[in-house]
Order: sequence, then C-alpha cells, then structure tokens
Amino acid sequence: MKDILFIKTSSLGDVIHHMPAVTDARRARPDLHLSWVIEEAFAPLARLHPGIDEVIPVASRRWRKTLLSASTWSEMRQRCAVLRTREYDRVIDTQGLLRTGLIARLALGERHGYDRASIREPLASLFYDVRHTVSRELHAVERNRRLTALALGYEMQGAPDFGLSRANVAAPAEPYVVFLHATAQARKEWPVANWIALGRSLNERGLEIVLPWGTETERLRSEDIAQALPNARVPDRAPLDQVARLIANARGVVGVDTGLLHLAAAFAAPLVAIFAGSQPKLTGPVGAGPMTVLGTDGAPPGVDEVRAAVSTLLI
Repeated sequence: MKDILFIKTSSLGDVIHHMPAVTDARRARPDLHLSWVIEEAFAPLARLHPGIDEVIPVASRRWRKTLLSASTWSEMRQRCAVLRTREYDRVIDTQGLLRTGLIARLALGERHGYDRASIREPLASLFYDVRHTVSRELHAVERNRRLTALALGYEMQGAPDFGLSRANVAAPAEPYVVFLHATAQARKEWPVANWIALGRSLNERGLEIVLPWGTETERLRSEDIAQALPNARVPDRAPLDQVARLIANARGVVGVDTGLLHLAAAFAAPLVAIFAGSQPKLTGPVGAGPMTVLGTDGAPPGVDEVRAAVSTLLI
C-alpha cells in the first residue's frame, strides 16, 4: 500500500478537523504518498501540513454558480482527469456527503467511508466499497481519526496533532489579539457591543485588536467594531495561509464557533471560545494550547465572563 487519497473538501472547520488524521497516517505509515482533494479556497491551508505530498483543488462552490458555462464543464473534466491519473490503494472520504461520495466514485481505488448509521448523508455510503462504523456522538476530530485508522489498518495513539506549529512563524513587533467575530450562522454570533466592550479593556492593556474578515458583510462588521476602539486594525482580505500566520502570531485569540477558531486551536494559540448557537461537545475547538470554552447553544457568555477568561489567559 502506497498511494492514499483523502477527500475532505470543506468547510474550513471540517478541513482543520481532518488534519490530525493526516498526522496519524503519516506517523503510522511514513512511506505513504498522501494526496488531498480540497476546495480551492482551502488548498493553501492543506499545503501547510507537512504530511501532505499533493493537494488536488476542486471548485465545486464556484462551479455551481456557472454550471451552464462551457469553461466550467471543461475545468470539471480536467479535474476528473487528474483524479484518474493514478490508481490509489485507498480512497478515504472523511466528509460523508453526496458530493464527496461522488468524487470518491470518480477516483480509482478501493473507496472507504462511513456506513449508513455513521454518515451525515446516508445515500453517500453507496459510493464506497468498504463502509466503517464510527459513532456520530464523537467529536469531529475523533471521527476523522477513527475512520482513517480503520481504512489504513492502524491503531490511533495519543492526542490530536494538527501538524501545525507556531514555532515556524516569526513573532510580531507589537502584541495583538485577534477577534474572530464572523460566522456564517447568525445564531452563533456575539453582539457587536460586546466585542467593543471587550476590545476597549484589551486596548487599556496596550494590546491592539485585529479583526480579519472573509465576506463584505464581515468586513463591514469588522470596521464597525474597529471604529469604536482606540487601537484596532482591519487587515486586507488574504489567502488562508496568510490568515493562518496572522492567527499563529497572536498574543491571544477570542472567537465564536467558526472555522478560524479551529485554526487557532490547531496552532495552539491562547484561545477563548464563545459558543452561542452550537454545542462545544461535538464541534468545540481541540488543541494543545491554553484554552477556555464558554457558553453553549442558547446560552452565550456575557462580557464580564469573557473578559475574565481573557485576562486569565493573557497573564
């Protein structure tokens, strides 16, 4: 067994949750050639993992918007051809969706995935040759690790290792704290007024607040928060590998349940996680760094609680 193809295309949090499985596979089978099919926007992040030999980007999000275009179909055919240039010993779909199951079906090799009871979209299990039982009650990181271990025939060992290190990132000239306020789901947001109150207390300690963003709505929200603070910065939109370095360099990170929060945890950055519309038991941040998780679905923390956690974190 030599060539392995991982399929985990999106979203950002899911991609990060897959990284410990890559680390496990590399350690257990050092001779393997590990390839990863991933959405083009997240490809820079996959390339940061030292265990990955080849990244195969797809553009399903972009393709869906231009399905009637001849150039879109030409690009899709080219990507299919890339998938079929070699026969893989194992094709492992840790995403468990119909679209990722279809990608697995297009690839050449023995296809592994979750069984019907374990998978997010049960019909996707029809695309696999070998189906594995992995409890849906487990954290997403654990599910990825277990499925990969079952597919490749080794025993999981140790705590999750995302393969990322802050030691490889140059330290900034001035200390700053990253606020990750943006999330795709409104129920997971924390009020702007709370971010401003927290930011002011950190400014008083000589810390700059940095507010990254990904969409126009998020940019406007970042600017609203920054304008109310004496020392805050809204950086230009940047590729994920640059955003990763921004987060890895931070004195601390405060964020809601969003993909970049999991990236901060993967880098072991000092972290305070705010949960308002989801349950940290299944999707909370996992990492080796100092971390405090506050709130849960329907019960977000208040400003004082977050401020106290941040103060403790930054001592």
